[in-house]
Amino acid sequence: MTAHLRLAVLTLAVALSACVNTSSNLAPPPNLYTFDTGADYPADAVPETLRRTRTEILYMTDRNPKLSASGVVTGYGERRSDQMAFGGGLVEYGDLQSWEELVARTTAEDQRRITRLQNVYLQEFARFPATPLPYAAGGGRLQTTPETQSTYETQVSRVKNEISTRLRRTGLDRVTVYVHGFNNEFDDAVGTLANLWHYTGRQSLPVLISWPAGSDGPLAYFRDVEAGEFSVFHVKEFLRMLAGVPELREIDIVAHSRGTVVMTTALRELLIEARALGRDAQAQMKTGILVLAAADLDLGVARQRLVAERFADGFEQVNIYVNPDDSALQLSRIIGRVSRLGGVNPNRLTDKERGDLASASNVNLIIVEEGGTELGHSYFRENPAVLSDIVLALRTRAPAGTSFRPMEPVTDNIFTLHQDYPAEELPEIIDKRGKGK
Repeated sequence: MTAHLRLAVLTLAVALSACVNTSSNLAPPPNLYTFDTGADYPADAVPETLRRTRTEILYMTDRNPKLSASGVVTGYGERRSDQMAFGGGLVEYGDLQSWEELVARTTAEDQRRITRLQNVYLQEFARFPATPLPYAAGGGRLQTTPETQSTYETQVSRVKNEISTRLRRTGLDRVTVYVHGFNNEFDDAVGTLANLWHYTGRQSLPVLISWPAGSDGPLAYFRDVEAGEFSVFHVKEFLRMLAGVPELREIDIVAHSRGTVVMTTALRELLIEARALGRDAQAQMKTGILVLAAADLDLGVARQRLVAERFADGFEQVNIYVNPDDSALQLSRIIGRVSRLGGVNPNRLTDKERGDLASASNVNLIIVEEGGTELGHSYFRENPAVLSDIVLALRTRAPAGTSFRPMEPVTDNIFTLHQDYPAEELPEIIDKRGKGK
């Protein structure tokens, strides 16, 4: 490794540490709730059982568990586990005394200094046998041993039952899945999802997919990249479980940074599988809106593995938030020598690339305006304009550039998101407890 490349790797490790969430505080509220938009926080549409200052975040992880002296799971580390675990964690929104007080703080511009998020309890509902499951030869091909397969299916049933129970209890039929990026600890990722889910009006069940990120040392980024590849199989298995829940109608997904690679790889394989079976991919996967924020995804790989595969067919809409000045992705580009999707400059797209984008009418490339302030790499959860658009997309299901999401069109399905977004009064938003429009 040359001295120049070594310096770039070290600098990247520092820059991408911005992927580590600072979500021990509730993020600043989206402009949507502090500007005169006519769109208030939908407190009355929140299911009664979710009107709490302490609430549950579900999770699937293949991180190694942290155990107490008595063997109780107290958290999850950065090392890999061959076992998937599914559970729930209680998140406390500060020391507030009532739901009404939390709603009031949700639209207060100074609430970041007051309200604190804290993970107060974890419980595993299911722990799967280690993969790969043991095989035995039979019928001319390898087959999972019946005993192990039965144990695995028992855990699958537990996952589905836990989710079904919560959907029936709340009257919801949608989940919001969040996948974090490089160098994230488990608790940080829980906090980010707690932020996002709360601001979108708690119109879904929040589900975290946490892969073993957070390696130490100057080569931590590369170790995390490989850890993400390790997790693809488990992510794919879990998405199958979600799609198999009868009460669940739609799965919205928000992926950040390196988590976009983990998630899109798993989704691409599921899409190919559905087509091979002659089925409609979106119906089979139950996928709704896909958000790719600050995607640390090789642009050429995205074009050849996703665009060429007609990946967008599997979704209601795909919103890709990009910032050409994202310093973390600029450094990632130096190391990989290829542009990253989340740092692409639309002005530098070739005619072929613009044509490919225009042909996928449900894909929106959204340029996040700097606005004279440093956005950082985690702007999707900290920037009030970006957070406003994610909230509006998930609440209204409206395409970019429409009256519900009035951003500035550049060309075709490329838009600019200004820092005062949304800068106008919006039509009335009808919330239907996850049932969408």
